[in-house]
Amino acid sequence: MKKILLITGDGGEELEVYYPLERMREEGIQVVVASTRPKRLALKVHEVVNEEDTYSESPGRSIQATLGFEDVDVSDYVGVIIPGGRAPEYLRRNPQVIRIVQEAHEDGLPIAAVCHGPMILAEAGLLKNRSCTAVEDIIPEVEGAGGQWVADRVSSDGQIVTAQTWEDCGPWMAEYVSLLRK
Repeated sequence: MKKILLITGDGGEELEVYYPLERMREEGIQVVVASTRPKRLALKVHEVVNEEDTYSESPGRSIQATLGFEDVDVSDYVGVIIPGGRAPEYLRRNPQVIRIVQEAHEDGLPIAAVCHGPMILAEAGLLKNRSCTAVEDIIPEVEGAGGQWVADRVSSDGQIVTAQTWEDCGPWMAEYVSLLRK
């Protein structure tokens, strides 16, 4: 059975984790959730309430990470998914996460990132001279990494597919699945 690696941690956005998980299952692809270590991860729900200037955060469902980053062998997977939420803010500083996404890119695997997920792509040096979309809050990280932020809800540039928020999960995963099928 084909496998996809999903990289997240505590504070990951619930819908950006569970939507791709279920979408990959529909394709008959096993999803392996990797984090700092095997453990139950506390996901969060992020949304703008009452026209506030930033999002609120509420407790979400949890999910079991079955693999620590140090145990990831990229050759076992056909692609990588990086949900957003707060998890990418600290995971981008993890050298094993950077190793994983760089190896996946070098191997030509499709990589999907949403919301704050492109922060990891920026840190890994994968956005230079690429178009990318993400939540507007991280435009400085995208541009600082040499990428071009685009206002589209979903952006596909080579093997990297990005989306702005959880509201874009449908078209984001549709584009990603089309890459997987190539």
